[in-house]
Amino acid sequence: MRILSIESSCDETACAVVADGRYVLSSVVASQVEEHKLYGGVVPEIASRRHAEAIVGVTKQALDDAGMTIKDIDAIAVTYAPGLIGALLVGVNFAKGLSAANNIPLIPTHHLRSHIAANYIAHPELKPPFLCLVVSGGHSHIVKVDDYTKMKIIGKTRDDAAGEAFDKAARTMGMSYPGGIHLDKAAEGGNENAFKLPHPVVANAPYDFSFSGLKTAIINLIHNASQKGDTLPVADLSASFRKAVVDCLVTNFMKAAKDTDSKTLVIAGGVSANSLLRSRLQAECDKNGYALYMPPKDLCGDNGAMVGAQGYYEYMSGNVAGAELNACATMSIEK
Repeated sequence: MRILSIESSCDETACAVVADGRYVLSSVVASQVEEHKLYGGVVPEIASRRHAEAIVGVTKQALDDAGMTIKDIDAIAVTYAPGLIGALLVGVNFAKGLSAANNIPLIPTHHLRSHIAANYIAHPELKPPFLCLVVSGGHSHIVKVDDYTKMKIIGKTRDDAAGEAFDKAARTMGMSYPGGIHLDKAAEGGNENAFKLPHPVVANAPYDFSFSGLKTAIINLIHNASQKGDTLPVADLSASFRKAVVDCLVTNFMKAAKDTDSKTLVIAGGVSANSLLRSRLQAECDKNGYALYMPPKDLCGDNGAMVGAQGYYEYMSGNVAGAELNACATMSIEK
């Protein structure tokens, strides 16, 4: 089954052609990063306009790269939630038009489910059930994946997501958007024990996260030093902050794995590209005899291929939509 898949939830306009949920025939991404760098983060209105400008060309390129026309496509998958509402509406309405004009089934696809599905592309042998840590700019979840479309959140952030904390800390250090990538690189040359930072825990919720206090601690540390005229070593700050965030993620994820007797672990989302998170989790899984699956770094960020992968399983479970489909800014991965 050949699925044309569309992603426009934030600042990448992406389209891909994916066969049977596992094989990528083409994947095209138009990034807006350079423009949003001017503002230190994504500007929703600009993002929506750029999606409207790019989506036709990106879709045509994906079809051309796959050696196909729209007549060769069996279904269209589109990200409809969660994300920036204006950006989502561009992709949803474009997909609805393609579906109606060509009488092709339309598959509504959840953005976070798609991030998990990126692992199906990279690891054809991977099948549910498994336990997944989903970490991105807006989300930090521990998800029990019972089947391709049946998921349950057993842990989540109570405030900021890990990616948001990385980006805001990096911005305070003077790094450009997207800050998390730059912070990760800077941390490689730093001493992760140079600064003692809090490791927040949530009372009576051992799998939940809280990154707001940690983010505030690093911002206050930098601002206090600046007011005194002191300059703090960016590499050491980055390494110490990265370690604190990763400590929280790894500790809770491994506890959840032990308590749920999960032997197969998966990570997904933009922050799954973080080098320390990947190495720490691999070491912990090797020590405990767990199998760990990680997407390659080019599939960690937003892309159309992951939407096509999840879209296939949504279609197989009977999840199709018509002209009534609308975008949703927030929606649980469980729905």
